[in-house]
Amino acid sequence: MELWDIYDINHIKKGKTVVRGDRIEEGDYRIMVHICIFNSEGKMLIQHRTSTKDCWPGLWDLSAGGSAVSGDTSGKAAEREAFEEIGVKLDLENTLPRLSVNFNRGFDDIYLVEKDIDINSLVLQKEEVAEVKWADADEICRLIDEKVFIPYHKNLIRLFFDMRKSYGAIKHG
Repeated sequence: MELWDIYDINHIKKGKTVVRGDRIEEGDYRIMVHICIFNSEGKMLIQHRTSTKDCWPGLWDLSAGGSAVSGDTSGKAAEREAFEEIGVKLDLENTLPRLSVNFNRGFDDIYLVEKDIDINSLVLQKEEVAEVKWADADEICRLIDEKVFIPYHKNLIRLFFDMRKSYGAIKHG
């Protein structure tokens, strides 16, 4: 049984939890995380979800992601998900999410990480991840058009690529 901490609209814990799958009440929110890992060639590591996944089975997705469980900070949840799903160890203790996107009943914290990884050495979580590969923004947008990638807004994907080397809304350099 997976428990999620519940937050108010200002990202402050309310001191209560909900069991995954149970209805989240009006005015209650949870945290999700996504991790986008980029290599020095400017490509993002993407994962192909297994056909047995509950949500978005058989589609390509960002590098890793999932729900923060009770007791997790956003960063700890991102570290855990990256390690569980694709075997990548990250240290995000002093790292803010690059973006936080609100969704119905929650916040999706998005971490953009630069890290060269030999994908042949990754240990994939066989229940969740069928394969991984490196892709540029154009390929990901093409996969979205082909309906074989989770249907993120293509401009959001391009924003991840644009923001991967800096924080904030202003382009520096």
